[in-house]
Amino acid sequence: MAALTVIRFVTLASILMGLLFGSVRGQNCSCAPNLCCSQYGYCGTGIAYCNLGCRSGHCLGSNPSPGDESVANIVTPGFFNGIINQADNSCAGKNFYTRNSFLEAVKSYPSFASGSQEAAKREVAAFFAQVTHETGHFCYKEEINGASRNFCSPNSPGNPCTPGKQYFGRGPMQLSWNFNYGPAGRSIGFDGLNAPETVSNDPIISFKTALWFWTNNVHPVINQGFGATTRAINGALECNGRNPGTVQTRANYYTSYCNQLGVSPGGNLLC
Repeated sequence: MAALTVIRFVTLASILMGLLFGSVRGQNCSCAPNLCCSQYGYCGTGIAYCNLGCRSGHCLGSNPSPGDESVANIVTPGFFNGIINQADNSCAGKNFYTRNSFLEAVKSYPSFASGSQEAAKREVAAFFAQVTHETGHFCYKEEINGASRNFCSPNSPGNPCTPGKQYFGRGPMQLSWNFNYGPAGRSIGFDGLNAPETVSNDPIISFKTALWFWTNNVHPVINQGFGATTRAINGALECNGRNPGTVQTRANYYTSYCNQLGVSPGGNLLC
């Protein structure tokens, strides 16, 4: 009798679990733009939510919802090569930056280019417009004459400058200063303070630093227009009439990329 009772209990539990699983699976998400709707109907980030079976958002698996466009579908080989092919063959970045490295790096940042197709395309256009300007169409891995400048701030707790190391601009977004190298390294998983040169030696980490900076400083203002992204990146040196030429150049790249992706650039293009 005891064994029969256990069997009946297990069977009943299995039925209840099946009903529960079915009800969860049948739920519909109304997730925020930066979250994935998992195969079970819950909102979140990471593999558990964004991998196989993901219904909407920045899905990482091979079964995204029909209305979702992945970053890889937007940043096509033609789009990426159309930028980097404008760099001279002698450029250090010409054989360093690759589309595959970018796509590998972006897996760690599911909020990038999330939301509607239009919003995703605009963010991709904005990111690559800024990167194009910062690197000269992916020509430069490092800031020109950066080694001649001091980018060490003593007023950054937890981010002491390592003697002999320099924190000039490196990577697609030209990561600069110890107060950026330290947090970026801890977030991504490299020693930003003791080995800042990693950013110009490892292409995936290089793109991750750009996406780290973007996610923390630029993505929150993307809905304010492209001009807000320029302000977030270099506003102290360019905005409010300080350097209208470079502000316009950045906006021109953005408009061009929006046209290529078939999306309107929106308003507030300058800062």
